[in-house]
Amino acid sequence: MSQNKKKPKSKYFFRRLFAVLALLILIWWYNNYTLKISENSISSPKLSTNIRAVIISDLHATRLGISNSNIIGKVNKTDPDIVFVIGDMYTQKSEWNLIEIPINLMKSLVDNGYPVYFTSGDHDTSQQYFAELEKVGVHVMNYKEEIVNIKGNNLKIMGIDNVHYSPTFDLTNEFELDENCYNILLAHIPNYKKFAQFGADLTLCADTHGGMIQIPFIGAAYDALTGNWLPELTGNSTVYDKGWFTYNGGAMFITSGIGANPIPLRFNNRPEIVSIDIIPKR
Repeated sequence: MSQNKKKPKSKYFFRRLFAVLALLILIWWYNNYTLKISENSISSPKLSTNIRAVIISDLHATRLGISNSNIIGKVNKTDPDIVFVIGDMYTQKSEWNLIEIPINLMKSLVDNGYPVYFTSGDHDTSQQYFAELEKVGVHVMNYKEEIVNIKGNNLKIMGIDNVHYSPTFDLTNEFELDENCYNILLAHIPNYKKFAQFGADLTLCADTHGGMIQIPFIGAAYDALTGNWLPELTGNSTVYDKGWFTYNGGAMFITSGIGANPIPLRFNNRPEIVSIDIIPKR
């Protein structure tokens, strides 16, 4: 009788190794290159009808990143009334062909009929870039304000482009809240204490990339603001990484954005565009 030859153990090892590597690559790709829609809502007695806003940030444009067509498809699916783009849409020192990616993205959004309001981050600071955005119809809101009527509701939109905040930073030196409007502040870099003191109805921020790595049941792996690892376990203060943070008279929302910098290393924190329904409070 012939005996079946045993396959060398090395073949089983390499097959298992290949399977594990393939699984890790799939997990990495899913966490860094699949775009989701995060749905949220907030209410206000200042509104008479629902308004839907979409927030986009931190694209850090690359040729191999999430495509404009993918982002536009997700935006179209949400059918927003207004779009807010909150900075770092390309990475500092990028070549112009990469800077054109967010310009073309925002141009397409404007062409699709969406009002687009933009404020810059600490990377996308080119004056030529701002000029091109304004040419295609984007409202560049770096220390500007504008009142716009959306579906019968007056919104006062204010934007800042701060990279650093001094101890004496005070938004009341630049803007005044309007009690007859729903006041929205756009600011790439979160500064909860100062924004809470200002008290806009809604403050929209980005920059944090959601902490990049979110550990299940624990939270952000690292807090860049304080330099703490596992801040939810070791820190004594709130970690302003992503999501809602309320204050007297309003709330701040931080989006984890789309891209990553300097390398794509997201985990349990997929790229997102954010949809926020601002609804009347009876």
